[in-house]
Amino acid sequence: MDCNRLQFPQLVVCLHLLGGSMETANEVDPYKILGVTKSASQAEIKKVYKRLVREWHPDKNKNEGAEDMFIKITKSYEILSNEEKRTNYDRYGQTDDTQPYGHGHYGHRHDHFYFDESFFHFPFNNKGNREFADSKYALHFNQYVNDVVPDSYKRPYLIKITSDWCFSCIHIEPVWKEVVLELEALGVGIGVVDVGYERRLANHLGAHRTPSILGVINGKVTFFHYAVVKEHLRQFVEDLLPQRLVEKVTDRNDFQFLNSWHEQNKPHVLLFDQVPVVPLLYKLTAFAYKDYVQFGYVDQGLSETANLLKQFNINTYAPTMLVFKESTDKPADIIQAKGMKKQIIDEFITNNKFLLVPRLVNQKLFDELCPVKQFHRRRKYCVLLITGDEESYTIGNQAFLTFASTNTLEVVRFAYVYQRLQQSLCDILHMDCNSVFILERRNPAGKVLYKEVAGGWNGTDEDKQRLLDELERLQKDPSILNYDAMLPELNNEFASMFLIRWIYTAYDYISEILDDILHNNWREMMPLLSLIFSALFILFGTVVVQAFSDSSEDGKSKPKAKEGTKTENGSPWFCFLFLFYSRPPKKNFVEVTELTDITYTSNLVKLRPGHMNVVLVLTDATKNVLLSKFAKEVYSFTGSLTLHFSFLNVDKHSAWMETLLEFAQDAMQIDTEEDDCARHKIDYTGYVLALNGHKKYLCLFKPVYTGEEGGSRSGSRDDHPPRRSTPRSRSTATLQIHHKLDRLGLWMERLMEGTLPRYYIPGWPGLDKITGPK
Repeated sequence: MDCNRLQFPQLVVCLHLLGGSMETANEVDPYKILGVTKSASQAEIKKVYKRLVREWHPDKNKNEGAEDMFIKITKSYEILSNEEKRTNYDRYGQTDDTQPYGHGHYGHRHDHFYFDESFFHFPFNNKGNREFADSKYALHFNQYVNDVVPDSYKRPYLIKITSDWCFSCIHIEPVWKEVVLELEALGVGIGVVDVGYERRLANHLGAHRTPSILGVINGKVTFFHYAVVKEHLRQFVEDLLPQRLVEKVTDRNDFQFLNSWHEQNKPHVLLFDQVPVVPLLYKLTAFAYKDYVQFGYVDQGLSETANLLKQFNINTYAPTMLVFKESTDKPADIIQAKGMKKQIIDEFITNNKFLLVPRLVNQKLFDELCPVKQFHRRRKYCVLLITGDEESYTIGNQAFLTFASTNTLEVVRFAYVYQRLQQSLCDILHMDCNSVFILERRNPAGKVLYKEVAGGWNGTDEDKQRLLDELERLQKDPSILNYDAMLPELNNEFASMFLIRWIYTAYDYISEILDDILHNNWREMMPLLSLIFSALFILFGTVVVQAFSDSSEDGKSKPKAKEGTKTENGSPWFCFLFLFYSRPPKKNFVEVTELTDITYTSNLVKLRPGHMNVVLVLTDATKNVLLSKFAKEVYSFTGSLTLHFSFLNVDKHSAWMETLLEFAQDAMQIDTEEDDCARHKIDYTGYVLALNGHKKYLCLFKPVYTGEEGGSRSGSRDDHPPRRSTPRSRSTATLQIHHKLDRLGLWMERLMEGTLPRYYIPGWPGLDKITGPK
């Protein structure tokens, strides 16, 4: 815009826009926020950042604007601590948040997706244009874990990873907005994660750059790899859904499809439409109600479906949906509309989720059919038939179904159980086959009030009249239910299908891995491949070492305890410490793994949820003494399957130890009085770290000397002049080192009780921190 050629009103608007842009730039000036000059060194910036973090941390500063200021300080430090982003800001006054998550230009294909990066004249951090996504669909970590993940078992989620500082995100905004408006109306969940405010959630999802788009279904995350266009995103959501949700039905398999209601214990729904592919709306509905209804699709354009159209008198000018229950000749309900909306379909399916007389096959179905009494005016009664699956019971079962189909009482539901499959329930009620009773559930624990209908059930007219009379009496006097019992949890009759479901899940997982390999998505595949090879190598090493260990034990009739176990530099990862007592324990050794750059990922970063790695910090000089003492102190805790034991050689990996504690100090969890210079002189020998790799926190044990010989635990070397080493002095020094872990057993008990303070960190130091100089 050329302001020299504008008239006065236009000139005012132009100056106003330019002033707004300058004001926005000033608001996000990282130098002004941190209070440093452009010539400030990294050490100065880091020192100022630590001071401001302690001052503005929301946990200690309760002022109203403390949280916003803390976020600005963190973002400013992210820019100035990265030389590339700092240079970019110094040159252009802007920075692209794509850089912390990985370099690249989006003119070609990426690990995630690509698009034409053709212009950069969008206003920076334009809140107005981004308000569409941020205000309505913003996700937080707790919201994702508590709401999105459970809900993803009913509908897929499409999530965008973005940032206020990301220029490339603006390119996909128009397409994203259009796709969201369409997919949300079909029932797809939408989410937006701003890494500036929810970096923890972004890391949890595995998003390493912005912009990224991913899908979540059944708790599993899948990344989008293609060009950001409407058709690709729509196909991506459709590919997230399982492949066997909707069955194609023709004249050849319609009888088999409709008659499977008895085996699957579900109503069956048929959708008639003229399009050759199943509509996405119908697939999403089938996924949402997959536990209740079996879905089929009939293509009206095929000649193989002509008999179906004629049999059910289908109007070919509008989509038609039929629901079948126990009768396969006549639909139980029908709906037909040109504009088949999600709300209409949901209401239609909800009203037909159950058969007229379903079989109670698990506790979940029992809870939904016969809910617990909550209010006096909302009593719900269940009429339950105890029967068998043999052919001799067919007449009685059919008569019970006929009676239930004529029921007009909304507070009464009918169901049946097979005595052979639900024997525990029948034993509690003292019922045999061909018995009918009426029950009302009183609490979730299983208490019920019930009454048996006299005369049993054979399906005769007299049996129907007796049952009808009891139901009429029940409406007038609920107290006729004069027996009570505590029902056990019903057996899950479909539990045998677990293997089939597991095979399907494994098939989907393998397909996803092959898809990632075909797309060269090595960044996401490397952790998985590393974990697999590490597990195989560790398993092989364990078998070999154990084999040698067993063979050595067989040759000794009376093994003796050793004070220390010698391990040379360059030994294998595993250090086995054998402790023998008068009464041999179940496991006569403590398995201690050396924490190196090879075992780092499997033993810490990818440690399973709920597991912890207890790491002893030592040096080459103290290795033998500390390992022996460490084994004795933790031996009684080796029975726990969630504890792993390792040791870290601080002579090799001092940088990792310092970085780890520095991360914890940045989070204002560990208060230290030492300055930066003194911190390098800390002796970490004898420290023990309990590391939770999944939740990213640690518990710290500092050595406390409690022995009687040798004086205090620290300062003895510095307070006296150096003297020639003697056997007596070396023995005293060894004794002092030995006593550093005297209180470790008590500390381990507090660790198991969960009473130790936890120091949370933003992430584990990278491999460059743990790999020391050679």
